[in-house]
Amino acid sequence: MIKQSPSPPHTPMHTIGIIIVSYNTCALLRDCLASLRSCTLPLQIVVVDNGSRDESVPMVRSAFPEVNLVAHGANVGFAQANNLGFAWFAAQPDGLPPYLLLLNPDTVVHPGALESLVAFLEQHPRVGLVGPRLLNPDGTRQAAAFRFPTLLMTMLDLFPPGEVLPGRIYASWWHGRYPQEQHEAPFAIDHPLGACMLLRRSTLEHVGPLDAHYFMYSEEVEWCWRIRQAGWAIWQVPAARVTHIGGAATSQFRHTMFIALWQSRARFAAQRGPHWHLAAHQAIVRTGMLRLSLKSWWAYLRGHLSHAQLRAHLWAYGEAVKR
Repeated sequence: MIKQSPSPPHTPMHTIGIIIVSYNTCALLRDCLASLRSCTLPLQIVVVDNGSRDESVPMVRSAFPEVNLVAHGANVGFAQANNLGFAWFAAQPDGLPPYLLLLNPDTVVHPGALESLVAFLEQHPRVGLVGPRLLNPDGTRQAAAFRFPTLLMTMLDLFPPGEVLPGRIYASWWHGRYPQEQHEAPFAIDHPLGACMLLRRSTLEHVGPLDAHYFMYSEEVEWCWRIRQAGWAIWQVPAARVTHIGGAATSQFRHTMFIALWQSRARFAAQRGPHWHLAAHQAIVRTGMLRLSLKSWWAYLRGHLSHAQLRAHLWAYGEAVKR
């Protein structure tokens, strides 16, 4: 059962520009756009379609005539597609709106959620970006607030501890989580999950758009890193609630997305510096991919993987360490 967002405080009627990047998520996109109609603030929505082969484009045109559509016919990745959305807004007569929301198509925005996010930014002028509380489809809480990646976090991802400890470790500070997510008060974070992020126009003008060199994954991490480095704070506002399905587009190409994940993490490690940190990150990842390769061979020898599956796994592990 989906819980309703608490009633937000009075919010000035500032326009929110919403960018939704879609790729073969027609049914989910329909639900997402429908949920935005409950917002009491003026919205200007643009859907950037990344070359969908389903009915996404005609569905938007027929069912949501108030929504602007940028259908460029190719999958240019999450970061570049959002940047196309920023460019679309900048080219309008009124320019960029005061607030900009990056929203995944596999989300349902609860009534009052956007009002709560805008109200928080209105009350906290040094906060440059906010995220909501994300919920799973069954209404349970989804992790949505994270610390910037550390070498320990990379180690835990690739060398998970025994069967008894993961639940404790993976929900802990050591793996980049915030215990404050168990409570209702807003709190400062390093970065949110990129499924829903609201930022100020002035923040975008200060730090620039997303880095288009990131095709998928870590683009919001790098962007939030720049936002934090520029002196802006980032918070989660639990009063704002958004249901997030998760993985709707990325699950369509599992091995390709696995490679994109680790190559994006390597890019961020290189940008973050220093050199020794990148070298340590690369050593952990190479060792982790070797471990995964050996596990795949063992599964193949035991008859749990076909030869084609083994080749696909080994290819993905090898590509993941290339830069």
